[in-house]
Amino acid sequence: MFEGDDEVQLIEKVVHINRVAKVVKGGRRFSFSAIVVVGDGNGTVGCGLGKANQVPEAIRKGIEKAKKDMTAVSLHDTSIPYQIIGKWGAGRVLLKPAGPGTGLIAGGGVRAVLEAAGVQNILTKCLGSHNAHNIVKATIIGLRSLRDPAEIMARRGKTLEDAAASA
Repeated sequence: MFEGDDEVQLIEKVVHINRVAKVVKGGRRFSFSAIVVVGDGNGTVGCGLGKANQVPEAIRKGIEKAKKDMTAVSLHDTSIPYQIIGKWGAGRVLLKPAGPGTGLIAGGGVRAVLEAAGVQNILTKCLGSHNAHNIVKATIIGLRSLRDPAEIMARRGKTLEDAAASA
């Protein structure tokens, strides 16, 4: 999908690195997992989880998986078209559109995903679990489930002008 990565500058953000210990006969063996978010800053974003014995290798694997996972999300100017709640596991993320000048009101994994996607004005709230993996996935699912208002009206057999006139 994104073979020509040279001309498109991708934003890569490491959200969380976890050290995992496996107890073996000689002691502990450590390995690392890294959750990474990749986006073009213009409405395309993806996330990936990489696991390896070394941190740089885990990050590289996560970036590769995130590039394969990239999909387009519906944006309205520098925000999102409407409020939505993304859910993944026990993590729920409320994404609420905001006017120009509000900024990116988000923390941790949610901020990384929204910056990579190119959202500049939004209000967010983590509901339920604050686990980095669940929050990142919930944010991406919320963004992917957004639809363009014109597309929604077309499915209903109306135009945006009809909706504005009836409101």
